[in-house]
Amino acid sequence: MYRVSMWTAVLLFCCGAVRGQVPESGRWQELRFSADAVDSQVEDRYIERVVGLAADGKLDDDPVLLARLRAISAGLIRAAIALKPEAAQWQWELHTTSDPEVDAVCMAGGKILVGSAFVRQLAADDGELATLLGHEVAHAVAEHARETLSEAFLLARRPPLPLDVLLERLDTDLSLQIRLSDLSSMQESEADQLGMVLAYRAGWPPVAMVRFYAKLAAQESAALIADHPAAASRLSMAKGMALLLGADAPLAAAP
Repeated sequence: MYRVSMWTAVLLFCCGAVRGQVPESGRWQELRFSADAVDSQVEDRYIERVVGLAADGKLDDDPVLLARLRAISAGLIRAAIALKPEAAQWQWELHTTSDPEVDAVCMAGGKILVGSAFVRQLAADDGELATLLGHEVAHAVAEHARETLSEAFLLARRPPLPLDVLLERLDTDLSLQIRLSDLSSMQESEADQLGMVLAYRAGWPPVAMVRFYAKLAAQESAALIADHPAAASRLSMAKGMALLLGADAPLAAAP
């Protein structure tokens, strides 16, 4: 397993951040860990998670849903690579799980996990699933995990913490999570918008995207919404983005 030493962390801090830019929006980011280091750490955690789910009999136990998601994700991945060419080198991977605690996530480097219970809760059609996956893929394309870890490094730099410790802190340190909440909220909004762009470029109609966010608004307690912007504002954003994307179908078709 890859580890960043304490001295590496100090060197990263002393040398200053690398300037990154989010595709499509052009927003600048300060990134203090390399993409390879973050991807390696996240891949280890992803493997550990899917192995645990498999041991519990909760991995890929809905083959029909798995096939649907993999077919839908293929177009989204092509759209992601068009926006971020280095994503062609990622080892993209998608699994489903019946663990009710999992909604949907795409980790750095293209590691996707989708909860079948969440999909059933939304009764999502393929266009709505494309919106869900587009949002998650957008997080990876925008390197939100790398950005969050870089900000966490600055907030918790005394003493400077190595990457693996920071990952653990992000999971367990409530005070750090609170201090990162503004960044997290901004990233979620950005993933909503970039995800719709990816879904649209993958050939999905904007009206399906609006339907997805309408369903989230109708199920305010859904797990995916817990640490995201208010569902009503996400729906408003989706309608505006649909107009910008040139929706052909009337927005009134959304529930």
